[in-house]
Amino acid sequence: MQNFDSDLDTLTTMKLDQHPTGRHFLQIPGPSPVPDRILRAISLPTIDHRGPEFGALGLKILAGLQQVFQTVHPVIIYPASGTGAWEAALVNTLSPGDAVLMFETGHFAALWQRLALRLGLVPEFIGNAGRDAAGLPLSWRHGVQADQIEARLRLDAGHTIKAVCVVHNETSTGVTSDIAAVRRAIDAAGHPALLMVDSISGLASADYRHDAWGVDVTVSGSQKGLMLPPGISFNALSSKAIAASKTARLPKAFWAWDEILAMNATGYWPYTPSTNLLYGLSEALDMLQETGLPAVFARHQRWAAGVRAAVRAWGLEIQCNDPAVYSPVLTGVVLPVGVDADAVRKLIHERFDLSLGTGLGQVKGRMFRIGHLGDCNDLTLMAALCGCEMGLKLSGVALAGSGVTAAMDHFSAHAAGAVSPASA
Repeated sequence: MQNFDSDLDTLTTMKLDQHPTGRHFLQIPGPSPVPDRILRAISLPTIDHRGPEFGALGLKILAGLQQVFQTVHPVIIYPASGTGAWEAALVNTLSPGDAVLMFETGHFAALWQRLALRLGLVPEFIGNAGRDAAGLPLSWRHGVQADQIEARLRLDAGHTIKAVCVVHNETSTGVTSDIAAVRRAIDAAGHPALLMVDSISGLASADYRHDAWGVDVTVSGSQKGLMLPPGISFNALSSKAIAASKTARLPKAFWAWDEILAMNATGYWPYTPSTNLLYGLSEALDMLQETGLPAVFARHQRWAAGVRAAVRAWGLEIQCNDPAVYSPVLTGVVLPVGVDADAVRKLIHERFDLSLGTGLGQVKGRMFRIGHLGDCNDLTLMAALCGCEMGLKLSGVALAGSGVTAAMDHFSAHAAGAVSPASA
């Protein structure tokens, strides 16, 4: 007969090994930690998505999103990842064979370019060629160079380029580009191209102004600054983008804006929406409004400065090479040549139950990423930096000094502003 007690002991041991005591520290640059307040909202009973209660919820959410995107124009919600919203932005505004100008700032800019190619568009990828002394791609250490976009558009006398696509906050590198400068460049060239922006990791963490910066389509997602699980994404529109959608010929059905806009007028969708995630979105919007967007942006800037102080004290390089465009959302930490950043991350995860972002694409193995967005506070970031510092030492990385002490000094010298609504 099988020894039941022995099997139970083995199973119990396995579970203890798989689930360490204490909380897991999720410090990747998204998905970000989900506040209990939002988790409770998501757990509410599902309602009829064609009933009056849902219509009221839909109208509330759509109005709240306009405030976060800082727009008076419509915002489309999809039950999809950010990749789906990338595709939706392109297929609703463009036709087969259209030329698209895209700027390389990192892994996600490259993925959007690849998606455009697969859709039958003709993307032209520009950026800073070559690598620096550390062997890192130059274009991945700086933001979008608006002057290069202007110069290229001036050469396009026939206006064959139909859209300019750039990433606001490049999640793979920790670089936040100047979107207003891109709009000025397009206007200075006298070019009619649409401006499309990926702010998937920037929205609700870094200042973003859809209308004031003249953006035609903004793409974003739920799992970053909005503090939700993955599963919903967005297209914020302009009047010019809506007009372009009426003549665009790329195939679309599920992604089509026209039917969604028509039903959104009364708070509904033409498909079954992600009801419980929308409960969570409603709660997230309330939390952001309670604090106020300026205070939210200031909080993220303060956290980012503290983390960068730690990296400098360690004597390590920050992936972003231009202080003017440091991201408030994440910090990329470049390790010395010969040190496997993924091995360091693995050790940190196994020893301290701390998840850090991996290096992606052309910087894989050279760096890791510390997320400081959404539902964080000083102590969660201090714990993450402690885990990083201990892991770096255990991995044999020579550090110039204590990043933990530097971050504590920064946070002590720069008092926190408004209290995070996540604590409510």
